Amino acid sequence: MWHADVSGLPVSARSGAWLGSANAASTHLHPDFGSSGDPSAPYGIPWTAVPDSHGKVTPSFDYADESDPGPYPFGPDTPIEGGPSSTGDRHALMIDKDTCFLYELYDANWNGGHPTAGSGAVFNLNSNALRPATWTSADAAGLPILPGLLRLDEVQSGRVDHAIRFTVQRTDKSFIWPARHQAGSANDPNLPPMGARFRLRADFNMAGYRPDTQVVLRAMQHYGLILADNGSNWYFQGEAVNNWDDGFISDLKRVPASAFDAVDESSLMIDPNSGQYRGAPAPPPAPARPSAKPAPKPPATAAPKAAVATVTVPSTTVPDTSTSILEPLPTPDAQRSPQSGDVALGTPRSSHGSSGWAPWVAGGLLLGAGGTLVWRWRRA
Repeated sequence: MWHADVSGLPVSARSGAWLGSANAASTHLHPDFGSSGDPSAPYGIPWTAVPDSHGKVTPSFDYADESDPGPYPFGPDTPIEGGPSSTGDRHALMIDKDTCFLYELYDANWNGGHPTAGSGAVFNLNSNALRPATWTSADAAGLPILPGLLRLDEVQSGRVDHAIRFTVQRTDKSFIWPARHQAGSANDPNLPPMGARFRLRADFNMAGYRPDTQVVLRAMQHYGLILADNGSNWYFQGEAVNNWDDGFISDLKRVPASAFDAVDESSLMIDPNSGQYRGAPAPPPAPARPSAKPAPKPPATAAPKAAVATVTVPSTTVPDTSTSILEPLPTPDAQRSPQSGDVALGTPRSSHGSSGWAPWVAGGLLLGAGGTLVWRWRRA
């Protein structure tokens, strides 16, 4: 769904209200990344690609009931958002380049070999499976972070082919496909829910913008922005590298949020538990699953928290009859927590919630925010 072209979708009936709640009329986009001047802590969210031989650990999680046990290829060499001494969200994103599994942690700390994290999620990038409904990830919406980051290499190539992750200050206590979790501030349909997608209008005049800025603007017209976390209004995220051009960053800040519409993407959904979208190209044959040492079965998942989320699903869901890259997992107990190697989606209470390599990475799940943000919440 990150690669779904939404340029032809209808505008959501809630578009005006959602834009108003995020002060779109008086706000411009804010690239939540760029050169920080500190080589050890670039502004943005860092990620790393590692071999399968990398040492793996199972952190102690604050939200173990919604986190995948792993183990994770996390170590003292893993870059953390904001740098080693950051007091922010401290996201850590790791791709196993041999198995094509994505590992993401929120509030990650190495602690001298005794790793801890707020929450963790493991995604099999050969699958379109979403996290269990109401489960967070390293993100408030329960989605992977890396697929939604703007990367320098793709901007330089002249083509960005995916939606971009962004934040707003206040969200509704609900989520819509493809999100799996909410961290809303109120039960208010005039606030956008997690998973809402916003599209730059087709008639937006790009004249006067830099060529590299236009690359991003075209992506926003075709793939849009996906609401994935609570944070400052209209902040969108990119990878943490110090090679971003300051002029490019400044140019992006001229784009008015009022030039966007919320779109109704419900027609794209094939299955509420899958990120595959209607009209997607046929997937290639799924490669063999990577071998993994079985992880000990975690304790039984705690009973669902009261009113943790409201799932909004279209009333006319058509079963997927196309070739799928989803493979059923061996689950002796349908209610058990995901094990190491499973298609998993752990859940922290959104990194800002009150509840709660790469160009080659492909698939429906293919693939917040560094620096100082005006608004931040801790998972409750």
